Amino acid sequence: MSILKKLTTIPLISKYMFNSFAPFQGAGISIDKIDLKNHHIRVKMPLTRKNKNIVGVHFGGSLYSMVDPFYMTLLMYHLGDKYIVWDKAASIDFLTPGRSTVYADIRIDSNEIQLIKELASNHAPVYRNYTVNIMDESGLRIAEVHKTVYIRRKKAKATRFR
Repeated sequence: MSILKKLTTIPLISKYMFNSFAPFQGAGISIDKIDLKNHHIRVKMPLTRKNKNIVGVHFGGSLYSMVDPFYMTLLMYHLGDKYIVWDKAASIDFLTPGRSTVYADIRIDSNEIQLIKELASNHAPVYRNYTVNIMDESGLRIAEVHKTVYIRRKKAKATRFR
């Protein structure tokens, strides 16, 4: 494992890297909590002039951006280098206008990790669907995001003998 990959598994460094990511900074998105070992990431985004849409509520693209990379991140952390993990599809349902700071708690159960390992043991593609709610400060659901993630166990590289 490269040093950079190793460093990204340290929560404080991961949090700093995500919070320094230009699209997150531009939208005012920040990691509130990152606990990779316990399968949890909490993201927040206050309503600011940088992420308001034309009618003064949270811009939909920013709402989606705040949850976009995190299922992949959690899965890559727990599955390791022997697996390929890619976002395959996503959709977002806007439920009510976001007028304050919004939050999302991204979680993957440890049983889900074990199930994925079992399903991918034969190197066949595995597609997993996840849903995350984006909530405001009062607990009102603002949006529901559906993600489909592609996972496949890598095949061992062939070795050459001369």
